[in-house]
Amino acid sequence: MPAPVPPPPSPTPTPTPTPSDVAENAPAGEINPAEESAPETTVSGAGHRLRITLLMAGSCLPILGAVLIAPVLPQMRDHFAGTPGVDALVPMALTIPALSLALLAPFAGVVVDRLGRRRLLVVATVLYALFGTAPLWLDSLGAIVASRALVGVVEAAIMTCCTTLIGDHYSGRQRDRYLALQTMCASVSATAFFALGGAAGSAGWRTPFWAYAVSLLLAPAMAAALRGPRPSEPTTPLEATAPASSVGTAPAGATRRAFPWRPLAGTCALTVFGALLFYTVQVELSFLLDDMGVTDPGMIGLASAVSSAAVVAGAVTFAKSGRGPESWLPFVFGLCAAGFAVIWFAPNPVVLTVGAVINCLGGGIMLPSLLTLAMSRLDYADRGRGTGLWTGSFFIGQFVCPLVVLALASAVGGLTNAMGVLAAVGAAGAVGLALSAHRRRARSASAAPIPRPTA
Repeated sequence: MPAPVPPPPSPTPTPTPTPSDVAENAPAGEINPAEESAPETTVSGAGHRLRITLLMAGSCLPILGAVLIAPVLPQMRDHFAGTPGVDALVPMALTIPALSLALLAPFAGVVVDRLGRRRLLVVATVLYALFGTAPLWLDSLGAIVASRALVGVVEAAIMTCCTTLIGDHYSGRQRDRYLALQTMCASVSATAFFALGGAAGSAGWRTPFWAYAVSLLLAPAMAAALRGPRPSEPTTPLEATAPASSVGTAPAGATRRAFPWRPLAGTCALTVFGALLFYTVQVELSFLLDDMGVTDPGMIGLASAVSSAAVVAGAVTFAKSGRGPESWLPFVFGLCAAGFAVIWFAPNPVVLTVGAVINCLGGGIMLPSLLTLAMSRLDYADRGRGTGLWTGSFFIGQFVCPLVVLALASAVGGLTNAMGVLAAVGAAGAVGLALSAHRRRARSASAAPIPRPTA
């Protein structure tokens, strides 16, 4: 009997690239393809509803710190009238938390990655009440400003932890919706906190500071209800590509990619620019209306409320559209530029308010687009650091906004003309983003394999 013929050697299997490999080799400036095309795993249940409620409430705390005491600043100035430098220190009490947050959020992100999300969030929420209520007992304006700087420190930790936990627990379109919801909650809460600060201020300039104690109600609930993924669990791209039953077990051989400094740096730079365009109208609207002769606080408040509602509408549009952030960005930067142009040419307060609404509608879409774009480039182990960098960039844009507008107004002969400059700059940014998106599409099309003709 002849010897059996051995089977031919099987071809060497081609290793299947892991999502980390795909992300590492993706062109700079593009969303991770593994996450872009991955099926969404939807999270639901009572625990999910409590978790997202707590994360949204925590995300509103930095907004509370930013706007609550604005209505009582004149009373503070009168109370400390004899203090040297009062005209600079009192406004600083309002703005210094944003500066602290901007400078420290990247470092808070590193701490988040090392110590864990939930632990740092609970500690920061307790300290928020301690530092936030300190002006109730402090009699020195300098000490009050120092306590406000410490409020900004813990706000950096709170904002970074809340945003990072959203990225940890949710993926795909569900994560996009909750990041948009975060923007909506911030916008709505800002309006509510303005009203709360004004009402409480009628009882004295110290009274609004009691509102900071609300975080003592949130801290125990966060400690009990929030459970972050373990550091050994896979990144969001791996979660998105794994079956629902296998989430939590990393594929064998999967390795974490290097921190995406280059694409994230571009996103953060764009975020500083976007925050500048977004906050200009909110900061300067009352001055623009005053220049047109509108001095009634009720009318100015109505215009501000309408523009704030446009921010919420923009965030809802982003959440409901299902479009990726990169497809939105050229359009929304152009929309912001169009709003500035309408404000520049506005012949009356009504048209000016229409321009503010257009600008804020674009801003409402822009912010969740930029945040989603940043989150899509981060592995689990780096998500805290990346979120901190993005948060710091956003608040840097917020802090420098009035300084940039003041410099422009001095250079071009007035606040209205400064809006014209920002319209041109925003339009240039929109064109640049559109050209960049076109180049990426062309590069992707040229890199696609050409199908072989059939015989």
